[in-house]
Amino acid sequence: MADPFAPDGDILSSTVRDFAAATAARTPTPGGGSVAGVVGALGVALGEMAIQFTRGKKKFAEHEPFHAHLAARLERARKMFQDLVADDMAAYRLLQAAMKQADGPGKTQALQTAVAAAVDVPREMTKLALAVLEDLLALSGRCNPYLITDLVAGAVLAAAVAAMSDLNVRINLPQVADPETAAQLRRSSGDDVAKARRLLGQIEDAAAPHLS
Repeated sequence: MADPFAPDGDILSSTVRDFAAATAARTPTPGGGSVAGVVGALGVALGEMAIQFTRGKKKFAEHEPFHAHLAARLERARKMFQDLVADDMAAYRLLQAAMKQADGPGKTQALQTAVAAAVDVPREMTKLALAVLEDLLALSGRCNPYLITDLVAGAVLAAAVAAMSDLNVRINLPQVADPETAAQLRRSSGDDVAKARRLLGQIEDAAAPHLS
């Protein structure tokens, strides 16, 4: 049986118990970035569940085209988060290999390439998390009220992805060669975290009438 934690393994084929143990172990991966991807996939899955328990209800029949469209969008988002788990681990391995090179122009170039990858993955996670939050907000008014807490829980997880990804961006910024690029990345990432919090607040407000 293939080792899901090998460099070429499928980490998502591991059990939840083994994934948690691997995260706890004294190994660099899976780490915060990989966990963020899993958290994102689970957040989307909760939104998908909310749709599945809404479709087919007479009360929401007029929204079937919307639900069908959104279900497809969320399924794609979940799979993209799953892919980003592997991308995060690959980016870390690239960074680790670059740092082990002998000092010189080759190492400098390799390091900048690796840092770009290490920043790009969490930025992609954040963009995806924001798209999911917007979709969940659109769903919040057309959702089975018995599933509204699952929808909000999914939104909480998506917002957490943005916050976690911001940390993973900022930890790598000191290694970005161009100070202006680093500053822009810091601003953009911070702005996206703020946007995620606003969207989450709007989703929580929409759900409030259903909660005591």
